[in-house]
Amino acid sequence: MANSSTDDSNGADAKVFGEGIKDDAVLETFGYEQELKRTFGVVGMIGFSFSIVTCWTALSGVLIVGVESGGPPVMIWSWVGVCAVSLAVAYSMAEMCSAYPVAGGQYSWVFILAPKRWARGLSYVCGWFMLIGILAMGAVNNFICANFILGMANLSNPNYTIERWHTVLVTYLICTLATLSNIFLPHLLNRISKAILLWNICSFLACTITILATNTDKQPASFVFSSFQNTTGFPASYAAILGILQSAFGMCCYDAPAHMTEEIHDARKQAPRAIVLSVWLGGVTGFVFLIALCFCMGSVEATAASTTGVPVIAIFHHSTQSVPAACALTSLITVIGLVCANSLTAEGGRAVYAFARDRGLPFSGAVGAVHPTLRVPVGAILVTAVVQAAFDSIYFGTVTGFNTVISIATEGFYVSYAIPLFVRILARLDPTSKPLVAPHYSLGPWGGLFANVVGFVYLAFAVITFNFPTVDPVDRENMNYTSAAVGVVMIIAAGTWVTTGRKQYSGPEMEAKGVVVEGVEREAEAETEAEESGGQEKMAAR
Repeated sequence: MANSSTDDSNGADAKVFGEGIKDDAVLETFGYEQELKRTFGVVGMIGFSFSIVTCWTALSGVLIVGVESGGPPVMIWSWVGVCAVSLAVAYSMAEMCSAYPVAGGQYSWVFILAPKRWARGLSYVCGWFMLIGILAMGAVNNFICANFILGMANLSNPNYTIERWHTVLVTYLICTLATLSNIFLPHLLNRISKAILLWNICSFLACTITILATNTDKQPASFVFSSFQNTTGFPASYAAILGILQSAFGMCCYDAPAHMTEEIHDARKQAPRAIVLSVWLGGVTGFVFLIALCFCMGSVEATAASTTGVPVIAIFHHSTQSVPAACALTSLITVIGLVCANSLTAEGGRAVYAFARDRGLPFSGAVGAVHPTLRVPVGAILVTAVVQAAFDSIYFGTVTGFNTVISIATEGFYVSYAIPLFVRILARLDPTSKPLVAPHYSLGPWGGLFANVVGFVYLAFAVITFNFPTVDPVDRENMNYTSAAVGVVMIIAAGTWVTTGRKQYSGPEMEAKGVVVEGVEREAEAETEAEESGGQEKMAAR
């Protein structure tokens, strides 16, 4: 009877946590219990990640930046460059994710890999920038999605004037829907992610092919690849640097699978794959779509001054010469934006949950709790929603203030990417440091160092550039307040560190490093031996 009871208990655990027993054991070696349900497979995780990265739609939402700062050639060639260096960052993060698959992602890696003297402080700072980046990006996505919805309303009814408060209220609605979905329908997240992967690719093909096929007034190749446009008031070289910001924003958020590792089967293999594949998919689709948009753009001035507030809607309308057709194409992107809102809320909830679990936030006990029935971190999801709504509320009072939210979102991500890469570079150059051994996604010593250095240099450049003014002459209305926002983040982080974090904050169990490494090595060796044995048996059979 006892054995039967035990079997029933094990069966119940399997139903709760899925078939991720090895993943659960790895998580326990870091000092964490498996609290979330493992429902994701690799296809679902790629769809989840691509729904957030989804570069071609992100570029659509911030097209105005590139149009005014360098025009088509800067948009296209900067995209190629940004994608190339972003792959270096993605491969670097995939390697760390393979070795340390915990929901904390970047800040957890820093805690484990940094010199012991600096580990807690660097990890804490990294965690705060990571949270600000994810939460602000959720607000930005809600804002862009609202712009698409209201832009279609303006296109359908030119007498309708879009007011700022209209936009904010729509962002609240989007945020509410995403929050309710994450709390009460978490079991659908994997299915939605699989479906949106197909929707995303089909929508990309539909939008690209339609505008190229229907546009009868295409721009010449010289306009697309060499005609420099500059309406910023700054010199051409400075404007070109500003134009890179569009690409930097478009290629972001690819750390998402790292924060979902506690909900994916075979996390050490599949989460890194999802990180890298989302960048490849985003890079290719973004490049093709940018070229199509530039050929079909029409007048740069008319595109930038569209009453819809969304240049890509103006391009759709200019190409198809049909309001219903333009709205149909825009609707395809809007659906992706709505799913992205859901995915960013999920990612934000897991990141907040992980940081609270490590006691990095005030009221960590409540925020880091997982609902016993729903099996989701309800408190963390609600915190995510409230912060997103607060960021979006800034648009009530000032456009400039909200533009700063856009910059701080990207900068938050990039700083949180740069810190673990910097730590890895130091570790590789220090002969006494413990190496990142035998992950399933290894770059090797020299390939890893190259990727780390290239990625870090790019991230450092981007982080500095995000603070530059974007319009000349500069006044208090158009000033870039990103540096001030970063200062606020640092003050908040310092304040919480002094009051609670200094005594309470803890990351993954440091003692677990050796256990995990040994486990990874043994499993990798076992898999290699099995493959070799299988190959020998096949040869003998022949």
